[in-house]
Amino acid sequence: MKITIIGSGAMGCLFGGLLAEAGADVHLLDIWEEHVQALNAYGVSISSSGEERHIPVQASTDPKKIQQTDLALIFVKHAQTAKAAQTATSLLGKHGALLTLQNGMGNAEILTEAAGKDRVICGTTAQGAMILGPGRIQHSGTGKTVIGMWEGKEHCLLHEVAAILSNASLDTSTTEDIRPVLWSKLFANVGINAITALTNIRNGELLDLPETRELVNSAVQEALEVASAYDISVSPDALEQVFNIARATAPNRSSMGQDIDSGRVTEIEAINGYILDLAEKSGISVPINKALTALIKTLQSHYE
Repeated sequence: MKITIIGSGAMGCLFGGLLAEAGADVHLLDIWEEHVQALNAYGVSISSSGEERHIPVQASTDPKKIQQTDLALIFVKHAQTAKAAQTATSLLGKHGALLTLQNGMGNAEILTEAAGKDRVICGTTAQGAMILGPGRIQHSGTGKTVIGMWEGKEHCLLHEVAAILSNASLDTSTTEDIRPVLWSKLFANVGINAITALTNIRNGELLDLPETRELVNSAVQEALEVASAYDISVSPDALEQVFNIARATAPNRSSMGQDIDSGRVTEIEAINGYILDLAEKSGISVPINKALTALIKTLQSHYE
């Protein structure tokens, strides 16, 4: 199976590097020229548990230099999904598939419009990574990856993709209904990302003050109400799971926090903004998510 990683930032490099290390035929695609040059010259450097290893990879900034692919693994930010979808469909073979492990919601719909519902596989991953510099990442957390079809019939590559990822030390399982899994991840993002980004704290510090815990609680409760309105099946302990994730990732800076720190556009529209959009369509009031969305948008519009 030929695999192309579209969006080879921290997570793209983690998956691409581990796949390459396991012997997969993988090519990394990214727009950051210096990063791509470093990847080709030195391989991807993965730091984990105080150790650093270099894994040779193939990388490019030009999709025209990449041969027809069987699987396009999408890791770009939400704002770049439409462009990534065009690139991916131009590279896919006749029986190829797209797999998105992106943060937030709304990406699958964009990919489906470009490629068709029977070619779009969605998932979530508890793996974590941070960019340290061109060609260098920190593997900051491990965990399960779950994938499934967004809405079409089961793709012939679904179980093979799970096996290939698992063989690369990326423990992956499949599910017949991916939506509850995606929403569970969304609840965590809703409760953690914007608040940590705005307050310049790490995930575990959300638990330090009752006022902060109440803010997390309110944001997630609003998201749970929206999920119920759209008949999304959710775990009865969904809120507690968010706090457990904050504890388990206590030393980490959230992905949105990293974006704010680096002056990048965030994925607020695919997280709290997604909840706000669905709430407005169904007449539900979500004042906390509305405020968090507005504050992040204000902050990122005034980068120096």
